[in-house]
Amino acid sequence: MVKVLVLMAQGFEEIELSSIVDILRRGNIPVTIAGLSSGLITGSRGMKIQPDVPLDSIDELFDAIILPGGSPGYINLGNDKRVLDLVNRYYSKGKIVAAICAAPSVLAKAGILEKKKATIYKGMEDLLKNAKYVNRSVVEDQDIITSQGPGTAIEFALTILLRLTNEKKVREIKDQLLVK
Repeated sequence: MVKVLVLMAQGFEEIELSSIVDILRRGNIPVTIAGLSSGLITGSRGMKIQPDVPLDSIDELFDAIILPGGSPGYINLGNDKRVLDLVNRYYSKGKIVAAICAAPSVLAKAGILEKKKATIYKGMEDLLKNAKYVNRSVVEDQDIITSQGPGTAIEFALTILLRLTNEKKVREIKDQLLVK
């Protein structure tokens, strides 16, 4: 069975985290939210969420790893060696590595965006380093999926769902959500 790991750091973007988890779970994809710390984690708008597990308890390889943005969430993700190591491990194993908002900068910091097409939150393009910036809401380059921000979170999550399931499942979820 396909499984997804979503990382959560202090200062995560609430819309992005909840959209990703909600849409994938609606699509019957088991999602584990791993917090960089244990206990409640506070988002960038003050929402407190309890992750399913602390990151240190993860010892299995999932089919995809997803990094929500938010500030300072993306900074906290990018400053954590465990996150950078996981991003590289998933990338080297051919798993889906996805990031939204400012979190694609973490993928760049991990060194996996070199000469890859990617997008990021408007105005933060320089953080992509040697990636090929594309000004689109969602950008795919092989197993890397990036997106621009809160307003693109549903499209981002549906793109990931499509990669993990099929068109029929995505149409079903879009109908449930009233997405055109």
